[in-house]
Amino acid sequence: MKYLPTATANPAGLFTLSLRWVIGWTYFSAFWRRLVLENKLIPEEAGYIGEKFNHFLPNALGIKPIIEYLVSNPEELQLAMVVFTVVEAIVGLFIILGLFTRLMSIGVVLLASGILLGSGWLGTTCLDEWQIGVLGIAGGFTIFLSGSGAWSVDDFLSRKNYPFTHKKWFPFLASGVLPLKNLQRVVLIASVFIFGLTLFTNQYFHGGVWGKLHNKSVKPKVEISDIRYNSPELAFRLFRTEGADVYGSFLIGIDILNKNGEVVKSLSQKELAQFPEHRIKNHYVAKIKPGKHSLILPLGAKADLAIDVNGLVLKEGYSIRLTDISGAQWRANL
Repeated sequence: MKYLPTATANPAGLFTLSLRWVIGWTYFSAFWRRLVLENKLIPEEAGYIGEKFNHFLPNALGIKPIIEYLVSNPEELQLAMVVFTVVEAIVGLFIILGLFTRLMSIGVVLLASGILLGSGWLGTTCLDEWQIGVLGIAGGFTIFLSGSGAWSVDDFLSRKNYPFTHKKWFPFLASGVLPLKNLQRVVLIASVFIFGLTLFTNQYFHGGVWGKLHNKSVKPKVEISDIRYNSPELAFRLFRTEGADVYGSFLIGIDILNKNGEVVKSLSQKELAQFPEHRIKNHYVAKIKPGKHSLILPLGAKADLAIDVNGLVLKEGYSIRLTDISGAQWRANL
């Protein structure tokens, strides 16, 4: 039987079929990976998606307070991750099916915007997350304009001539001829905005438009702050703000230096691997903790550490120095 498309199956919607399927799978596959192939929504399990969300925190744009609130409140974070995963599943599946296509395309734009603003700075080689974000926004907007044509549930419903398909809201939320005045102007303004957002975020995250290129995902960086000395204990805060999200910073040395740069107190690699967990106060779900050969600092982790200086009197001009297994060092004055 030959398929006879209706007016809903417009050429634009037909031409974006592969785009709709690929974008739909991009979001539905997130649900598929996290819940069907492997459950990544359990906080105690390795690979918990909440910890990956924590990796976005240090250099997120505009939504950092939201991320920080969630990673500081594990129960709310888990609920948010479940809701986020369900939304991705619905949006992705409906986009693939072409069901309420334009409404779901708005969901694509919002999800892609969250990826862009939260993790657009991540990507060790190809600016992965930034590309996913900007292309998701542009692709979602394109699908909103085109709707879905042949080979979609929207078209099937229109061919069945259900009464609700004749309502004014149907072409806005599903498919069909988009009833907008000055459509060319709307497309131009929105496209200029999306292109401007692309250039701005490319420059903000990576210096990709002018100046010197930079990639905060390549080398680890640890900030030392809130140093407090109350004999016999020295406390300080560590916050890992840069580096690959899939690879921790492995701390193999903590040294206290006098004003002449001489080491007066040192914690070795072995001591850090056995660092007492009760002397670590983590703030977020990504946790600084002792590992087999070092003290592990995941991306986005923030914690207060306390070390016993064994009666050592710390004076003005003293400093603390951290050494990573890569050879990188970070230093701050007491």
